Amino acid sequence: MDDIISIEGLVKRFGDKVAVNGLDLGIRRGELFGFLGPNGAGKTTTIRCISTLTNFDSGSIIVNGHDLLKDPNRAKRCMGLIQQQVSLDKDLTIRENMISHAMYHMMGKKERNRRIDELSEYFGLGEYLDKPVDSLSGGWKKRAAIVCAMLHEPDILFLDEPTSGLDINARRLLWDVVTNLNKSGTTIILTTHYIEEAEALCDRVGIIDHGRIIALDTPESLCDAIGSVAVEYKVDGRTSYQYFDSRDAANTFVSELDVDSEILIRRTNLEDVFVKLTGSSAEVLR
Repeated sequence: MDDIISIEGLVKRFGDKVAVNGLDLGIRRGELFGFLGPNGAGKTTTIRCISTLTNFDSGSIIVNGHDLLKDPNRAKRCMGLIQQQVSLDKDLTIRENMISHAMYHMMGKKERNRRIDELSEYFGLGEYLDKPVDSLSGGWKKRAAIVCAMLHEPDILFLDEPTSGLDINARRLLWDVVTNLNKSGTTIILTTHYIEEAEALCDRVGIIDHGRIIALDTPESLCDAIGSVAVEYKVDGRTSYQYFDSRDAANTFVSELDVDSEILIRRTNLEDVFVKLTGSSAEVLR
């Protein structure tokens, strides 16, 4: 697959702080790509740079063949963005928000009405179109925000922590929506503080720390890289972890352990990778 987004040497500073530090990355056309990283690692700043919400200090970003510095307007037409905080106008109904977004993208009345009807049916929003924004739950607001971002049929959709603050049922519904959008051909870039979300949804995951990509691969390959089998045990009340390439190697290690606590042998997961590579507890994501 060719890269729909190509980033080389991206640098973004906020005063003396370097938020993105020479980041290089290619995101493939049609993939569902996930960013993971500790708080302040540069995830959201990178997304904001790609989506033109934030200027960057140096480097280059090419979006669907358009250089962000030379032709930002054509690049913007390729993109839709769902920010962490839903940015719908609370004084308008859901339909009025959609019309406003469509007009922003200079869509004609006939085309915008067709897209509103089409996407509202797809997302199950039909009965809510003429309701005020604040009458909807968080999950339905996120769906409405996705429709607004998709009206102009972007090739790329950015989702910045889309399930933050949602209950588990709403999260799972949104997972289905995201997966179906990706299957229809939309390239999706996801930042999330739920590691299991990235593991379940993403074709590839980039782990970012101190403004750089420190690991990039499929979730399964990232797990295999540190050892596909994990041994979890406690020493002096603190949980320790060891990783092995095979179950036999893990069993040999366990047979030689001199501990009284319960020992668990399991498949390595993406949280293990995150903790091992960043040196941070997964709680820093939350």
